[in-house]
Amino acid sequence: MLQLLYAAYARRLTRALRDAALPRHVAMVMDGNRRWARQQGFGNPSVGHRYGAEHVEEVLSWCASLGIGHVTVFVASTDNLRKRGSEEVSYLMRVIEEVVAERLARPGGQWQVHVAGRLDTLPDSTREALKRAVSQTDGPFKLTVAVGYDGRDEIVDAVRSLLDTHALAGTPLLDVADQLSADAIAAHLYTSGLPDPDLIIRTSGEQRLSGFLLWQAAYSELYFCDVYWPGFRKIDFLRALRSYSSRHRRLGA
Repeated sequence: MLQLLYAAYARRLTRALRDAALPRHVAMVMDGNRRWARQQGFGNPSVGHRYGAEHVEEVLSWCASLGIGHVTVFVASTDNLRKRGSEEVSYLMRVIEEVVAERLARPGGQWQVHVAGRLDTLPDSTREALKRAVSQTDGPFKLTVAVGYDGRDEIVDAVRSLLDTHALAGTPLLDVADQLSADAIAAHLYTSGLPDPDLIIRTSGEQRLSGFLLWQAAYSELYFCDVYWPGFRKIDFLRALRSYSSRHRRLGA
């Protein structure tokens, strides 16, 4: 009975969004994998990473069915990789290789993969798996996987890249300073060429960005959901979209 009620409610929410203004780019902080695993009684909380990674595919299907053409998922920050135990990080890297990269790279997929982050901080096998996913996917929907990612690092890397480009061209530093603009820096971000997120969803009840898309999120709408990522249901997603559609976006005004 509960499943029937759930399905009916999901259909009702979907109908309500039929004529609503939906985001064209949704970004998600997939938080709470370990806490979900403990809640479910798993002895090893790292198991939550696998359930969380497998859940990405289902969430992407929801986005595609609603015509949301750009999705960004925050898989692991540089802090995660630096501060977590080596055994947990190794497990997470295997999950990224086996679940995220391999599944997304299957022939005939709907998603074209882009990667954001400092890939040189990842193990060789993980880096190569992600590069294969990027080269082997060309679907109509765009997915950005943020791994080994930190928003401040991204801005530093963008400015460094901009300066390197001008240095190679022989541009005097004072001229670079005179020409510096937000658009010039944005052109060197990991996400260059992609639209900024309209909506950022964070699961687990935490209400902060944790360094996620600091530059790109300047005018994003934020939505915080209490459920842990592996338990994030379609009705939770539809509620986030309903909240977004009811807001009047001021874009800095």
